[in-house]
Amino acid sequence: MKTFSLPANPRVLIFDIDSTLYTNPVYAREQIDSQVRHFAKLRGISADEARKLVSDFRRKWARDHEGQKISLGNLLTHFGISIETSIQWRKTLFEPGDFLKKDQTLINTLTSLSKKYYLICVTNNPVLPARKTLEAIGISHLIKEIIGLDTTGKSKPDKAIFDLAVQKASEDLGCPVSYSQCISIGDRYDIDLALPLQLGMGAVLVDGVSDVYKLSISENSWSL
Repeated sequence: MKTFSLPANPRVLIFDIDSTLYTNPVYAREQIDSQVRHFAKLRGISADEARKLVSDFRRKWARDHEGQKISLGNLLTHFGISIETSIQWRKTLFEPGDFLKKDQTLINTLTSLSKKYYLICVTNNPVLPARKTLEAIGISHLIKEIIGLDTTGKSKPDKAIFDLAVQKASEDLGCPVSYSQCISIGDRYDIDLALPLQLGMGAVLVDGVSDVYKLSISENSWSL
């Protein structure tokens, strides 16, 4: 786990979901590969050929963008697959409950955090599978709002997504929330944290849910 510019008195915790609020490498790979296999079928090529197209594009993107990563949704747009199409694929190609189960340690951690902070999720999955994921791991009741791929029609990193998260937090809390009062928490620096840091948020890079378990609060401050 690594922290960046944590505010002294945060009010909002913005969580990524996949590979952040659960650790399941098989499911993480399947979410990606199920879409790549479907893309291959539509293109009339083998799954391995499609995987190579994707991996080659990722490497080229990183070379051309100072090592940055690109989300699968944004990547597929370069092959003529719109974000709207990606949304439909992600709603039907995989089922979170087939891979995930209730996580009592996570439930306890977020229950504690929710007593002091407003919790919201932002994800590059549509809201439906994202909500199913939260239900499967047992924390859906603790997360009122999810900003998904189908909420804005944009994939992280995109400013509109984080703007909306701050807006939702302000509405639900009944008072304005600034970027400097938020912490973005995720497993991918380029996708989940780089832009929030530019906007003035704090950030926490995690290696998986075991790092989320370590997040805690003291009487007057945020701590790890």
